[in-house]
Amino acid sequence: MILGILRGTKNHPTADWVYEQARKELPEISLGTVYRNLNVLRDAGEIMELNYGSTFSRFDGNPLNHYHFVCEGCGQVTDLELPVMDKLEQDVARITGLQVFHHRLEFYGLCPKCKGKGNGESE
Repeated sequence: MILGILRGTKNHPTADWVYEQARKELPEISLGTVYRNLNVLRDAGEIMELNYGSTFSRFDGNPLNHYHFVCEGCGQVTDLELPVMDKLEQDVARITGLQVFHHRLEFYGLCPKCKGKGNGESE
């Protein structure tokens, strides 16, 4: 059910949001159960945990490597429809001699809603 909730949204929700959605179908579910299952799903590679240095993580039902945009105004996390730069991993490995398994890339700025509020710098 938790996996279904995450795969059914593009909002990159917190564990608390997932918990509230799960309670609609299973009122007796505990927050601890949600956290444990999120960890199991993450460890199994079924979901991604996104941690941006805040006190809580966000979760993504799409476990494939893809890029995100984080709005510094409202905190919204959005998937970006960009090609994954797999060659970048090979280049980093070749240049540094490191063994690279994957990479994560995020873009930060203002979403159209926050930019429209005048939160952005002059263009």
